[in-house]
Formats: sequence, structure tokens, C-alpha cells
Amino acid sequence: MKKYLGVLLLAVAISAGLTAQEPITVMVLWSGTELDAFQRVVDNFVETTGIQVRVESVGRDLPQILVARLEGGNPPDVAAMPNPGQMAEFVARGALIPVEGFVDLAQFPQAFVDLATVGDHVYGIFISADLKSLVWYNPDALYAEGLAPADSWDELMYITQALAERGKVPWAVGLESGAASGWPGTDWIEDIMLRTAGPEIYDLWVAHEIPWTHPAVRRAFELFGAIVKNEAYVYGGITGALSINFGASPCVLWDEPPGAYLHRQATFIKTFIANCHPELDLDRDVSFFVFPPIDPKWGTPLLGAGDLISAFRDTPDIRAFLSYLGSAEAQAIWCGALGKLAINVNVDPAIYPDELTAQAAAILREARIFRFDGSDLMPAAVGAGAFWQGVLDYVSGVPLDQVLTDIEEAAQQAYGQ
Repeated sequence: MKKYLGVLLLAVAISAGLTAQEPITVMVLWSGTELDAFQRVVDNFVETTGIQVRVESVGRDLPQILVARLEGGNPPDVAAMPNPGQMAEFVARGALIPVEGFVDLAQFPQAFVDLATVGDHVYGIFISADLKSLVWYNPDALYAEGLAPADSWDELMYITQALAERGKVPWAVGLESGAASGWPGTDWIEDIMLRTAGPEIYDLWVAHEIPWTHPAVRRAFELFGAIVKNEAYVYGGITGALSINFGASPCVLWDEPPGAYLHRQATFIKTFIANCHPELDLDRDVSFFVFPPIDPKWGTPLLGAGDLISAFRDTPDIRAFLSYLGSAEAQAIWCGALGKLAINVNVDPAIYPDELTAQAAAILREARIFRFDGSDLMPAAVGAGAFWQGVLDYVSGVPLDQVLTDIEEAAQQAYGQ
């Protein structure tokens, strides 16, 4: 039996006296493959410790159900938090327990400890993350042009201009996603905001404590537009950017000859690349670099999402379960099954299905600043509505003043201002 779980079992036995306990209740939003993987994590804990755990999957209504259960005096013992913002709201209600007294925080990158911190205490642990701040490329094609991955925004724009001057198309961009069209552009703007205004202004923007007409927001849109609104820089021009599906857009990087050379997207896009070009050896033919810094003062913050777990009740069993979820053993099961990126720095890279995923995990382990996808934290009317539409309007040619004013009006209603 693994050493970690053996020690954990002994600690639980001493503290609980091996008396019968009610099962720990855990509420999650996952279904399908994700739920199966989490159940494997739980089963490993139950088998080793004898502590019973009951998992309840409630789907995408998790945020509303958690609030209703808390207000009804019947919250689950443990829950997956929709995001750090809602975790902080529960902390403000006095509903969550701090974890720093029994979870070894040294096994996580500081950026993820900070993201789960409210005031002087840490109220959750991240069990995995997805990384969005990546620029994908075909190494054979890019190097054949005498070009290499960019270390700065100036270098990125040099590559972009150099390719365009040679009659090549630098970027593949796809903003189409059915009813969700526009969302890929929001990720661009969020990454740029972090690199031009820094994490504090980014947080204020997400919380609507600065308006959408703020100069920092304007600049992020303008830098996004400097690429996507240039007909010579984007595969298919502006019409292509608006009409090509996000999942199909990177495929042209591996066409012969290449239709484009660069594509900004999250780790999940690897699956789409493999589907449209099954002949590729992902570890040899596909590569990425981190979206480069713009203002050196802010370096390279990372944008993404993560799976965050918190507890509403404090017992020895619950402490043992949370400690286990943070462990390398638990995260190896979870991330190995799903290809997600583990947060625990001690997870063996061999669990990942390919070198690309292992490289992304290594980048995550070095994170100094990590922020959640801003649009996912905003009220749906803004983050999944006006912001998406604003991206489409801006790329289509609507003046930026009008775009930002329209989003600001929606935000004032959505945030109750």
C-alpha cells in the first residue's frame, strides 16, 4: 500500500478511534468520463482507509444548488467549487474550513495556493488545471522559415510581419462555436490583459470594479485586433476568423503547404489537431510556447481553469479526505485518466499520455501568477453573452467605442449597478 495512504490511515484511526462514521458527502458537477475518473480516486481512498464517501453529481447547476443547500442548512461535507470567486463568497458567509493546518501546501505551486487564499487562510485545494496561455505551431514549418518561438510580444509581431511579407499567413484563428461563437477571442483578450495591465487590474475588471471603457480594456482589445483584424495576418482573412470553427482552425498548420503557422489555444486543442491529422506524431510534429510577455513588468501570467475542492464541515475523516485529494497519489489517478494537468508538484510526469501534456504540466508547476478565465467568472449575461458578441462585433468592424459601451451597459445590468 502506498506510504502516503498508510500514514493517512493511521492518523485517521487514532483521531477517530475507528468508530463508525456517516459517509462523507461530496458534491461535484462532473459526469461521464470525468465522474468515472473521480470515482476511481474516491474508491482508492475508501479501499485504503475504510472511510466511506458518497459522491453526488449535480451537473452544471452546481453553483445554484450549493447556495440553496447552504441556505437550507444542509450543505455537502465537501464540494467542487465552480471557481475561486464562489469559494470566496462561501468564505464570507463563514461556511468553509481553512485547510492550511492539515494540508501540506508546499506540494503546490504558490500561484494555486494564492488563488485559494482569502484573507489569511487557504480554503481549498486544486486537484488539476487546464492551461490556456499557449501558442501552438508546426515546428518543421516554422523552422523552415528560419523562425523560432517568440519570447516577447515584439518578437511575436516580428514573426507575424515576417511571414506576411513573404506571402505566408501567420495565424489560424477560429471564432465560430455555434451559440458560443466569440469565446476564443475572449481568451486572447484575457491573456493580453494579464500581460499589459497585470493581475490586480484583471481582477478588478472581472469583478466590474473598473468599466469596460477603461483604457486597460481598450488596449487589450486593440492588441487583439492588431492581429485578428488584419486581413494579411489571419487564415481566410476576417471572414475566415469569424466563420471557421475553433476546433477546425488549427488544422491548417499541418497542411501541405501550411495554411498558417501559429495558433493560440488551450491544452485541449491537441485532441482536435490529432483528429484532423491522425498521421501526426504529437511529440515530434506538434509543439507550443507560452503566450509571451508584453509589458516585462508582468512577465508571463498563466490563464486557465482548475478543479478546486473545499469543505463545509470539519471532521478528522474530512480532513483526511481533503489531504488525500491534494496528494500526488490521488492526482495521478485523476489526471492520468483525463489528461488534465496535476497541481501537486510531486506527480510523476510518466502519468501523462504524451510529452506535450507533460510539458504543459511543467509550465504549470512553475506558475508565479495564475488566473481563471475571466469570462467564466463574470455573470453569464456578460461573460457568456455581451463579451462573446463584443468580440464578434469588433472583428466584424463595429467601432471599438461602441463595442465597449455595449458590453458596459450589459455589465451594469448584470452586476446590479
